[in-house]
Amino acid sequence: MLYGAIELTPDDTIYVLGHKLPRAFCVLAIVAVVNAIFVVLYYKELKITSFDAATADSMGISSRRMHYLLMVLVAVTAVASFESVGNILVVAMLIVPPSTAYLLTQRLSTMILLSVGIAAASAISGHWMAITAPRWFGFGSTTTAGMMATMAGVFFSLAFLFSPGQGLLVQIVRRFSVSLGILTDDIVAFLYRNEERSELAEPSQCKVSLTVLGQELFCNRFLLRLAVWRLLFRREIAMTGDLAGLLDAGRTRAQQLVRSHRLWEQYLVNESASDVDRNHHNAEQLEHFTDRQMRDRLDQATDRPRVDPHGTVIPSEGTANRGS
Repeated sequence: MLYGAIELTPDDTIYVLGHKLPRAFCVLAIVAVVNAIFVVLYYKELKITSFDAATADSMGISSRRMHYLLMVLVAVTAVASFESVGNILVVAMLIVPPSTAYLLTQRLSTMILLSVGIAAASAISGHWMAITAPRWFGFGSTTTAGMMATMAGVFFSLAFLFSPGQGLLVQIVRRFSVSLGILTDDIVAFLYRNEERSELAEPSQCKVSLTVLGQELFCNRFLLRLAVWRLLFRREIAMTGDLAGLLDAGRTRAQQLVRSHRLWEQYLVNESASDVDRNHHNAEQLEHFTDRQMRDRLDQATDRPRVDPHGTVIPSEGTANRGS
């Protein structure tokens, strides 16, 4: 009952249409066909009763009847499988392949097909590993059912880490990429504001050291260096020793960011009638995700202001020039 006797199933045979077949294969094949027919015929009913039983009842579909039919089939499948594969593998196959598929897709039909594929891959690879892997450690073999469950866990772990939508490592990389992108925006915007405040005649003389950038933007040296390398690759800034200054491409992007920030501040002040300092943080977040179309709408909604609530000039939308 725990591990089953899947290795011994070829020894327990019956005759079907004159052919000698394992009894477990025949029993489970019948159960598999019944399950497949049930799911295909009642897919719509199963879907709606599983996710919204009240709506199903209002449409004349008995959610209780479908629930008990599904539970009967689950029970029959589990009992039929216990003798051959044991309860460890039965529980593993009921839970792990669907959980793995859920990490890979949000579409139910695709999830069902992926579950079947992952379960089959777990069974095939588990059987092979049960024979092969123990030899690496000097053993003859191990239980096939246990190794199949282990391989199902391996597939789940891979999906948990590397799923394009929900994978842990993918999310970490995505968050890091977004953080790095926001930092590059903050760097060029800071350099642009520094040019606005500077009394020097040439923008090339308005450079800022990396130490000052790190202190002003509250970032560590490693992340700052990565952001600077990205900006150098894009030819948005130039470095003279430890000093960073804007190039034309960076100045244009910085102007758009500063314009977005100041338009958002004006819009939030107009709409919320609150103090401008309370809206600075919100504007600072929104500026990174504001495109040209949104800036035009903000400009129109705020009656095309020339200055923001602080009295600072709002840059124009055109090509950036120092002091614009």
